[in-house]
Amino acid sequence: MTEKSNRFAASLEVGDAAYTYYPVSAIPGSETLPYSLTVLLENVLRTAESEQAAEKLAERIVAAGNAGEVGSEVEFSPARVLFQDFTGVPVFVDFAVMREACAELGGDPAKINPQIPCDLVIDHSVIADAAGCAEALRQNMDLEFSRNKERYDFLKWAQESFRNVRIVPPGAGICHQLNIEQFAHVVMTSDAAGVRRPDDEAPVAYFDTLVGTDSHTPTANGIGVLGWGVGGIEAEAAALGQPITTLVPQVVGVRLTGELSEGVAAMDVALTFAQMLREKGVVGCFVECFGPGLDSLNATQRACIANMTPEYGSTCTLFPVDDATLAYLRLTGRSDEQVALVEAYAKAQGFWNDPAAPVRTYAEVIELDLSTVECSLAGPSRPHDRIPLSDVQECFCSVCDERGLDRAKTVSVDVAGEVRELGHGALAIAAVTSCTTATDPRMMLACGLVAQKAAAAGLVPRPWVKCVLAPGSKATELLLDRAGLMDGLRRLGFYTCGFGCMSCIGNSGPILDALHEAADSIELASVLSGNRNFEGRISPDVSQNYLAAPALVVAYALAGTIDVDLEHDALGMRDDGTPVYLADIWPTDDEVSALVTAHVDCDLYEEGARGLYDGDAAWQALGSEKSATFAWDDASTYVRRAPYFDGMEREPSAPAPVEGARALARLGDFITTDHISPAGSIAADSPAARYLEERGVAPSDFNTYGARRGNHEVMMRGTFANVKLQNLLAAGKKGGWTYDFLTEDIRPLFDAAMSYEAAGAPLVVVAGKMYGSGSSRDWAAKGPALLGIRAAFAESFERIHRSNLIGMGILPLQFAEGESAASLGLDGSETYTVEPVDFGGGLPEPRIAEVRAERADGTTTTFKATVRVDTPTEGRYYENGGILPYVLRSLL
Repeated sequence: MTEKSNRFAASLEVGDAAYTYYPVSAIPGSETLPYSLTVLLENVLRTAESEQAAEKLAERIVAAGNAGEVGSEVEFSPARVLFQDFTGVPVFVDFAVMREACAELGGDPAKINPQIPCDLVIDHSVIADAAGCAEALRQNMDLEFSRNKERYDFLKWAQESFRNVRIVPPGAGICHQLNIEQFAHVVMTSDAAGVRRPDDEAPVAYFDTLVGTDSHTPTANGIGVLGWGVGGIEAEAAALGQPITTLVPQVVGVRLTGELSEGVAAMDVALTFAQMLREKGVVGCFVECFGPGLDSLNATQRACIANMTPEYGSTCTLFPVDDATLAYLRLTGRSDEQVALVEAYAKAQGFWNDPAAPVRTYAEVIELDLSTVECSLAGPSRPHDRIPLSDVQECFCSVCDERGLDRAKTVSVDVAGEVRELGHGALAIAAVTSCTTATDPRMMLACGLVAQKAAAAGLVPRPWVKCVLAPGSKATELLLDRAGLMDGLRRLGFYTCGFGCMSCIGNSGPILDALHEAADSIELASVLSGNRNFEGRISPDVSQNYLAAPALVVAYALAGTIDVDLEHDALGMRDDGTPVYLADIWPTDDEVSALVTAHVDCDLYEEGARGLYDGDAAWQALGSEKSATFAWDDASTYVRRAPYFDGMEREPSAPAPVEGARALARLGDFITTDHISPAGSIAADSPAARYLEERGVAPSDFNTYGARRGNHEVMMRGTFANVKLQNLLAAGKKGGWTYDFLTEDIRPLFDAAMSYEAAGAPLVVVAGKMYGSGSSRDWAAKGPALLGIRAAFAESFERIHRSNLIGMGILPLQFAEGESAASLGLDGSETYTVEPVDFGGGLPEPRIAEVRAERADGTTTTFKATVRVDTPTEGRYYENGGILPYVLRSLL
């Protein structure tokens, strides 16, 4: 069916250009839909297999949207896919393996290519090994290449051998910041996407949408681009042209009024959103913002708010297009023609922020007066635990009391030859990092001004604090330099350590040796301008992590502890003996605005993006040759052929029933993907370390799990190995340990899994509430699947992780409302048998399955569990053994 013959297609003229588009106004009831459902509606009108299918899907969206309810299944075909390198490498490894499997099954391997534009940014590999010195950037980049050459060789091959792929080399920036500064179109055209069309047909204009293999993909929501994070598994399918199936979500509206008070930053709004919406309960919902308060927020402030979306569990936090969006597009170098198209298209589709438009329907509307937002932090381990700045010390004291910590306790620490007495809350890391805040020029300029004023007053950070500066793009560092603020930051030790995520994802590097030795005696703290602060994430030595705006990060570095009242305690003394308070170095909004006016312009972003895809000499020296299949190196410990297609037949067979399964882990509430997925450094006594040492890798060259995601052997050995994981089967021993009921001892979880595999015993995991919350991590599903886990029992699941479990052939089973493992008396020692579930019709039959848990003494507990395979497409994935075999079979 051509565009001309489609009854939903129409013509849109923008200046001298003409486009085909799919006006949602053709569907009755569309005018009162939320903005986000308008995007889904256009998507189905344009991409459905037939007009009849489009009409059916459109009716579902309109009916659910105008009722403010969750609707039935629809399909969503994103315009683009965004990858970061940690999650991107295994995706392209899978593509490479899929090519081989395709050939082995008699297909054409050349068919295995991304069908839509894919951008991969190498931003997750750089580690702040060096910090606080002028050579930090160079040293960290050198180390990055020495550790990751095998991965980077593979990525260069992928760039040469797959179509529709752009790769940004190391040292350029963070994927979400580059996405809004460079990649995002807001409105796409088929020409820009590389789609061929007949000469007599106009290019198609449509909403720019995306999915990304990082949960903070909603950053782009701030400039009107609907997108969200998915697991690498789901992203692979989208890249290969498969639609993503989803239930029409409930949409929660946030009506903004007022404007920010003096000194309040976008990060403070983001933390307020996280607290407010996590408390409200919006998991799985779409959130979107409207109201008169929008006019007071610029595009990058909105992007900061949207970046925090995963921290309250919603899928997106969308802002409509308006003059602020257009201003940002012009500022970042989009052409006049593109900006004109965005404006015309948004207005034609009812996506323009028009106060006179019909009132939109929301499941619920939450009011937020921006003038009530105050300077805040969040911590010590959850992003939604917001603390007003004035209450931080009091909150810290409460945390110490809850944990039974003696606040009077100190330890002697040798810092640069001087003995210091440090107590709980001593600051080990202060990191100005992350796309959350680096996208916003105002916050970064405020940070630079605080540093400049502090340096002028003779202040310096406490000597035990590791100071990290990781700009999200070259434009951010360039802005600080042009504004004359880099000197002040460097005088405080905030030298650029790298252009990547760094501390926000745990790549903080080592802390001071003396603090490392003291970490078991006192609870160390960190403050970072990022979006995640889960326990153990920022550094294995740091117990308490606090999120804050960049300017506050600098202030806490000066204080050297979280146990301080920044509003009343002095940060230090001038040479003349007078105290310096936070108010003395805090910039006014007018000071920040003056620098924005003087230095934030098109030239800034143009120069910042120059040579974006070129890379440095080390990248350019990498060799690669285009080929249909990859030449695997058997000696590689970074990139190995994954086994996901081994033994695959052309036709699927029903999954084997879960019978007599053993529990590999018995877990509590809020087990995050950080607990499950291998991340951070590889411990010297771990199964992964043993594997690497057996292959001649020295401990100094272990690198991180993230860097070795292309090697399934390392990753499966690191699954459930987070040092803070509490497996109730491990008799109080934290980390990747469990009880092996066959050998009757506590042993590494990987070793136990191999013991059960040798005995032919399938495995399950038993958990509590919100299993799999946190970042979208494909290895949080791939790792368990490779360990032999066939099903996961939980009281509730986070959206992305549940989807990823199905994508790897693991059955998610949810306890009945009001029931839990504890209430049923399940301690993990039982064997579990799930009644057979049929997926022949797509959805599970029965929907609620009977489970029998048998104890060693022969007694049993029988209970019901909901099979959380929620859509027919998910059922087809599970029946095929996962999404990858399903996609490959569909391409044969």
